[in-house]
Amino acid sequence: MTFDPASLKFDDKGLIPAIAQDATSGEVLMMAWMNAEAVAMTLETGKVTYWSRSRQAFWIKGETSGHVQELVDFRFDCDSDCLLVLVNQTGAACHTNRRTCFYRAVRDGEVVELMKPMD
Repeated sequence: MTFDPASLKFDDKGLIPAIAQDATSGEVLMMAWMNAEAVAMTLETGKVTYWSRSRQAFWIKGETSGHVQELVDFRFDCDSDCLLVLVNQTGAACHTNRRTCFYRAVRDGEVVELMKPMD
């Protein structure tokens, strides 16, 4: 069965959430948005491509920072309304220069910073 990006369930803005996970460690790195064209570009090039809602433009992860996400596996959930991209991450995934965007936690009612920015 051939995959068609149009088979995914995009929201009313034409977007679908995409969770990036490290293919080796299983660490959840970030969440961003894709539209149908970003999905197609990601599958075609192997470079994970998102849709920037603030810039209204495509965003190829690592294009300016060098912190590239190389696609290893492209998955979608049972409802076809959320993506999981397994990646080989080079450098930081977060724009704060941390390995993951999920670097804060709530522990005993307090916010705890789990990691510092990378050097």
